[in-house]
Amino acid sequence: MKATPVAMSWYSLRYGVIPDNWWIEYAVEQGFRRLVVADINSTSAVFDMMRRGQKVGVQVIPAIDVRQGVERRFTLVAQTWAGFAAINEWLTGYLHSGEPIPMRAPALEGVFAVYPLRRDWFFSPESHEYIGIRPHDLSLLSASPWRYHAQRLIAWPVMAFRHKRDYNAHRLLRAVDLNCLLSKLSPDQQASPEERVLTADELRHAYDQQPQLVSQQERLMDSCCFHYTFGQMQNKRVFGTSAEDDWQLLQQLAEEGLSRRYGSETPELRARLQKEYDIIVQKGFVSYYLIAWDVVRYAAHRGFFHVGRGSGANSLVAYCMGITDVDPVELDLYFERFINLYRENPPDFDLDFSWRDRDEVLAYLFERHGRRHTALLAAVNTFQYRAVVRELGKVFGLPKPEIDRLAEGDLSAHNLDDISRIILRYAQYLHDYPNHLTIHAGGILISDKPMSWYTPTFVPPKGLPTTMFDMYIAEDVGLYKFDILSQRGLGHIRDAVELVRENRGETIDIHDIPRFKADPAISRMLSEGRTMGAFYVESPAMRQLLKKMGCTDYISLVAASSIIRPGVSRSGMMREYIRRYRFPEARKDAHPILYDIMPETFGVMVYQEDVIKVAHYYAGLTLAEADVLRRGMSGKYRSREEFERVKSRFFENCRQRGYPDDEAAEIWRQIESFAGYSFAKGHSASFAVESYQSLYLRAHYPLEFMCAVINNFGGFYTTEMYIHEARMLGADVQPPCVNHSRELTCITGRTLWLGLGLIKSLEAPLMERLLNERETNGPYTGLENFYRRVRPGLEQLKILIKAGAFRFTGLDKKELYWQAHWLLSGEKPKSTQPELFSEPTVDFTLPHLETDPIEEAYDQMELLGFPLCSPFDLAVGLPADLLRSRDLPDFVGREVDFYGYLVTIKPTRTVKGERMYFGTWIDVDGHWADSVHFPQVALQYPFRGKGVYHLRGRVCEEYGVYSIEVSYMEKLGIRSKIEV
Repeated sequence: MKATPVAMSWYSLRYGVIPDNWWIEYAVEQGFRRLVVADINSTSAVFDMMRRGQKVGVQVIPAIDVRQGVERRFTLVAQTWAGFAAINEWLTGYLHSGEPIPMRAPALEGVFAVYPLRRDWFFSPESHEYIGIRPHDLSLLSASPWRYHAQRLIAWPVMAFRHKRDYNAHRLLRAVDLNCLLSKLSPDQQASPEERVLTADELRHAYDQQPQLVSQQERLMDSCCFHYTFGQMQNKRVFGTSAEDDWQLLQQLAEEGLSRRYGSETPELRARLQKEYDIIVQKGFVSYYLIAWDVVRYAAHRGFFHVGRGSGANSLVAYCMGITDVDPVELDLYFERFINLYRENPPDFDLDFSWRDRDEVLAYLFERHGRRHTALLAAVNTFQYRAVVRELGKVFGLPKPEIDRLAEGDLSAHNLDDISRIILRYAQYLHDYPNHLTIHAGGILISDKPMSWYTPTFVPPKGLPTTMFDMYIAEDVGLYKFDILSQRGLGHIRDAVELVRENRGETIDIHDIPRFKADPAISRMLSEGRTMGAFYVESPAMRQLLKKMGCTDYISLVAASSIIRPGVSRSGMMREYIRRYRFPEARKDAHPILYDIMPETFGVMVYQEDVIKVAHYYAGLTLAEADVLRRGMSGKYRSREEFERVKSRFFENCRQRGYPDDEAAEIWRQIESFAGYSFAKGHSASFAVESYQSLYLRAHYPLEFMCAVINNFGGFYTTEMYIHEARMLGADVQPPCVNHSRELTCITGRTLWLGLGLIKSLEAPLMERLLNERETNGPYTGLENFYRRVRPGLEQLKILIKAGAFRFTGLDKKELYWQAHWLLSGEKPKSTQPELFSEPTVDFTLPHLETDPIEEAYDQMELLGFPLCSPFDLAVGLPADLLRSRDLPDFVGREVDFYGYLVTIKPTRTVKGERMYFGTWIDVDGHWADSVHFPQVALQYPFRGKGVYHLRGRVCEEYGVYSIEVSYMEKLGIRSKIEV
């Protein structure tokens, strides 16, 4: 008879070191039929180990090693699923409250507690309490008072380390966790090296003098009964009062939406709708749809904008219910990509909201469905190699320059001492080990049973209950997530619509997508790449792609939104797609079967659905096999064995169908290049819809739109460049002003008043007093009037003066500084209350003072982060005659000298792994230009921060897009003194 091992995995964060999958292999190899999984205050490993164990006949018994800090209080072991839920519920309370863990275990139904043997602690045990005897505790038992309670003693072989290296890694993790030197790590902050993994023979031998400990543990283990049916949906099953009512409501909403979206019904629409009805009911997703619809309904009631995207956009029912604005019939979207009878992994709705609205939407979901049934989904943050090098460098006490050298890979043999080699060895060892739990970008779970049936929850800084497992485990368990995401693009749209209403008195139906698709102004903007500020189509690479394609319509924009992704780009098919798009005669080069499968994209795989279609129709894989392939290619599948089987089947089927080996290999290469980077077509279509909404606003209300982009503080470019674009679109951009500006940037006619919130170091309470006082008692008449009413401190008043916020007075900044010092006499005011009675003003005469424009620019760079004048006004060494970007087509193939202000750079790597860059610039007139920096040049002429640069290089052209292939680059200096 041998004792059941008590396994600690690497999910005992910054303590345990053994991967969870290793334990199952160990149990099989050593012939154990059971395994207790007990991690420190965590159940993260339970379900994945249970899934693996059930496949090979190893029963996993869930437990929690309950500790206060690193001090082991007791281990709670579940005997039933109700007991597991009770443990989770109990631990959740402590994790949420932060209260200290008690010394004694709670009495929970279906749970027993195991205490470590302590020399200095004895109590009268209750029926659920036992003392666990580790192999190295046996020598202590004869002198312990617990020997008189033999019926309470059980074998408890806790195993945490496989070998010396594991134990060394454990000690390093403890030092990292405590942020201390390894030499200062105290014994009570680390585990005993005796808690090592034993073989079955070693374990049997360890207890052979105390067989009753094993038999009593065996009796307890026999009382534990666990089996889980993976893959069965555990989401909330009923949205309303009953399943029948839910079904009636879904039909009602879908039918009403069908009429609203399409006007009249056609046989094709009815057939598609009925097919979706059948699968939704058969797969049990009625409530899943209704919950998504309810979120969207709530958001609309609150005036929030949303985008329904992801594969959920492939559903006609979702379109009719208003969950998404993507018409799946128009785009021939493949519903089976979202749900099909053969698809094993769950679908999910991705619902995007403005970054300002998302938290309220999450709060609604928790309130609507209850905190016991709702949780955010966790993600596992892992140790990455460079970060581990830095952490271990600190643990060993290396100076920062030495740590930087190791982290950056300066590893020549002559400068590596023994300590450096140890750091690098263990950095490699700990690479990808779990570090801590964080929050999934948008995942939220709504369960039918209380969430405690699956996991304890902890409360991260977000403040909402969060699971202890990630999306992969959630899928296995049957908890299918909703993705409630935030993005600033929706904030741009929402704020722009509101600004148009305020500034022009016009109301825009921003959901009138058919009208936007037919708008010629949007078509022109797309084909010319004038898309800055528009979500997903504003990056330099996307603007270039749109111009290369000559994109003018919605369907092409959907394709562009996907082919820009690295998967299609790396495979070389982006270039081929552009060629076939622009030149119809090139389409004859497509493989006839692939062209027949994907006529819309000219035989080029662009979307995730294309993987399914090619695998199914070209290679003859079943839909289930094709979906395994699609999941593997999208980076969301973990079973490499099953993936490899499907890969073998792909090539086997191709041979049976008589396809040449090189042809099958090339198609497989294209499929494989999608790994982790391809979009579902519905996903691309959702982005394209949002892009059209942004482009409509940019085309017809450009200043309001750019103002909204500036106020959402997010996009591909910096605030400086969005302000520049607003100026290029005709805005009169004014610095912040105490009489015109608000906290955010605002617009009056064509004048853009920059927001007070853009001023660095300006305190929020002062800003609030300033705006409230102005709202109540009208504009300020001068600096003294402002001071008497708002009562700022001297430093804050000087910041406002330096920012130019008192330009309306007509006084120079230096005169205003004199006045400020006179008003405050160099002292901070005792009160922030406005004066009831104004004192008479003392007149004084100052000599004429004047601030040079260069000084003004430097003040703006200090307080705003950028000058409001042209950056070329500050550069030194500019020639008299500058090449403009509009002139580049006249110099194709020739070397030119170009002077540009750096907008952004995109680093990338060549196929050889060498670093290279793409640069984006504006010329002296404010127009865009692009550059390419190959590895040799990038190394010899590095970028040195923002500023004006001199570029020399050859002008290249591809499909009407021009760029400079740089051979020389130098950053110009800036004016640093007033020139007389």
